[in-house]
Amino acid sequence: MTTVAEALPRRRSLSLAWVRHYMLTFYAALALVYLFLPIAIVVLFSFNNPAGRFNYTWQGFTFKNWTHPFNYPGLWPALRVSLEIAVLSSLVATALGTLIALALVRYGFRGRGLSNLLIFMPMTTPEVVMGASLLALFVGWHFAQGFTTIFIAHVMFNISYVVVTVKARLVGFDRHLEEAAMDLGANEWTTFQKVTLPLIMPGILAAGLLAFALSVDDFVITYFNAGSTTTFPLFVWGAARVALPPQINVIGTAIFVVAVGGMLANIIFQNTRARRAGLTKE
Repeated sequence: MTTVAEALPRRRSLSLAWVRHYMLTFYAALALVYLFLPIAIVVLFSFNNPAGRFNYTWQGFTFKNWTHPFNYPGLWPALRVSLEIAVLSSLVATALGTLIALALVRYGFRGRGLSNLLIFMPMTTPEVVMGASLLALFVGWHFAQGFTTIFIAHVMFNISYVVVTVKARLVGFDRHLEEAAMDLGANEWTTFQKVTLPLIMPGILAAGLLAFALSVDDFVITYFNAGSTTTFPLFVWGAARVALPPQINVIGTAIFVVAVGGMLANIIFQNTRARRAGLTKE
């Protein structure tokens, strides 16, 4: 027969086990709520029908903001500039960053450690310092600030993220597959095109999506080097002083959905390829 003195320690141990089991889940859920609550508010207020110029107070549900997403002066030109810079800079940064990652992972050369350090520096340098430094560089070279300077700045800081992402994919790459292809008669370019590139493509796609998202989102570095050119983040900052239309929430929600959709598509693509590879081996 179990006494009360023996039952209490058992109950305490069960309670502690329950707390340990669910505490991590609780903290993870709390962190996710903290991260996604601002995004949820942005999405919610894209359907708001504000009474004044500022979209701060909920007045009523409406779809008219989504039917006329560019019904605010200057919004579409700013968004177009942001998308053009994001597409161009992410393509260039992804191409250059992939080549740099291949060189750093596969080849030993003098200054390799220093190169790795320099690649990480743009990621660790405060954006204010980087933006001011680039501004001083462009001014010293008498280079007019505008679309081109924003493009150069975005390529510069995006390369670091691309290199890190692609390097993570290359670390676990099986070099025997390339050696087998070359033993069967393929040259270096054919091996890269038919074997290496398809296997590292998920990492390249992830790096490109990350570079695109960072470019669209950047404000500080762009502000220093934009000149008279207005991107979407600069437009939001300028418009917030006089008005905050719900169309800004609409565009922000659309960008978020497209970015998340692209990342989910990349994950599905990787999982599908992994399953097909597993079936082929079997």
